[in-house]
Amino acid sequence: MTEDIIERLAIRDLVENWALWRDAGDWDRFLTCWHDDGRMMATWYQGPAADFIRASREGWAKGVSILHFLGGTTVDRTGDRAIAQTKMTISQRGPVDGVLCDVVCTGRFYDFIEKRQGRWGVVLRQPIYEKDRLDPVLPDAKLSLDPDLLAQFPEGYRHLAYIQTKIGYTVKRDMPGLRGPEVEALYRRGKAWLEGGPAD
Repeated sequence: MTEDIIERLAIRDLVENWALWRDAGDWDRFLTCWHDDGRMMATWYQGPAADFIRASREGWAKGVSILHFLGGTTVDRTGDRAIAQTKMTISQRGPVDGVLCDVVCTGRFYDFIEKRQGRWGVVLRQPIYEKDRLDPVLPDAKLSLDPDLLAQFPEGYRHLAYIQTKIGYTVKRDMPGLRGPEVEALYRRGKAWLEGGPAD
């Protein structure tokens, strides 16, 4: 195999380990997916990776159920820097006005990744939220959503934001979606990252 293929496989391995170790609560190995200055941007949390892991562990201990499923990955790589985009779904279960519900959000992980001292690690993970839906776990359950609250959130993750708000999280309301200025700005940042610029 060529060096480029080997590096791309290592990046793909990193992306897959992130989802498997995080969802399994394997926190020590999950930490190895990040560089020390790594940051996570999610609907319910934005900040340093170390604090994201702490918050995830606390949620895990309280029974918060957030799982990830991965699809295909594409990698743009320049030397020791890369942008990896991976199709994914986020699945969360929780109560909405007393009705147990599942929400599934489809999108992409958009990862700023760098190789330092021989190890690839995530510097910034910014999900792109493309579309979602919410369903009662019991199909005969009666559920009525607050249309005014639902309308406050972007189309790509409005049901995910709704359930997260209902269980007490403060949700960021300007995350990138399939189209629009937020995702276009993210693509520009990714291009600049590959050219040696900051991840911010």
